[in-house]
Amino acid sequence: MWHPERGELFWFDILGKRMFSRGAQRREWAFDEHVSACGWVDRDTLLMASASGLWRFDIPTGDRDLIVALEADNPVTRSNDGRADPQGGFWIGTMGLNAEPYAGAIYRFYKGELRQLFDRITISNAICFAPDGTRAYFADTFSQQIQSVELDVEGWPKGPSEVFVDLSQEGLNPDGAVVDADGNLWNAQWGAGRVACYGPDGTFKRAVEVPAAQSSCPAFGGPDATTLFVTTAAVGVNEDEGGKTFYGPAGVTGQREHRVIL
Repeated sequence: MWHPERGELFWFDILGKRMFSRGAQRREWAFDEHVSACGWVDRDTLLMASASGLWRFDIPTGDRDLIVALEADNPVTRSNDGRADPQGGFWIGTMGLNAEPYAGAIYRFYKGELRQLFDRITISNAICFAPDGTRAYFADTFSQQIQSVELDVEGWPKGPSEVFVDLSQEGLNPDGAVVDADGNLWNAQWGAGRVACYGPDGTFKRAVEVPAAQSSCPAFGGPDATTLFVTTAAVGVNEDEGGKTFYGPAGVTGQREHRVIL
């Protein structure tokens, strides 16, 4: 996540229980549980998701305060992908620690309320939003499909989700995703070493190659949101093949990350 007021990139080593940032300097925070996603509240505050809850995180001090529990009574699951929506809500997915089938879910936190939106999710991913706030996207990587769902004016789903892109015939695995200012969805595809761009109608447009196979999540950032950042994972590979974060010119303009309303 690129923090627009700080000009600083935040990213996570989920299994290593760490959060990093890179702005004027590189910083690192360690935790006693898995941490996986965040949104920005103000210049010095994040909403951070962990295995047990959503937290108010103070960037200068590193202090955190629990806002609401997230499957804290379920030792099987942890948080995974998450992102703020245009209405100021924060969507967060969970999954099994060992990707247990259908153990996870997707939730939305909005103005003090945490509500489950979708259940029976194996690996929650690709949470992102159309620029006008009328549509959300998400994926269960296990299904190899990216879903879309229409939203009401407050950002809650209006009905059931439908398939936006089916990647199963290509054998592709949808991981994290983000939507640019023109409504195109950019999806990191685990195992394929790329971030693929799909138009608002789900049509494939192009792909950006990533120099590591396990591309896991993209983000737009930089002063004018024209830099594409991509994390990659090191699970099962050596240090030359993953566990690094890359960046380069996106060739498009992304959305500014939305502020979370607590």
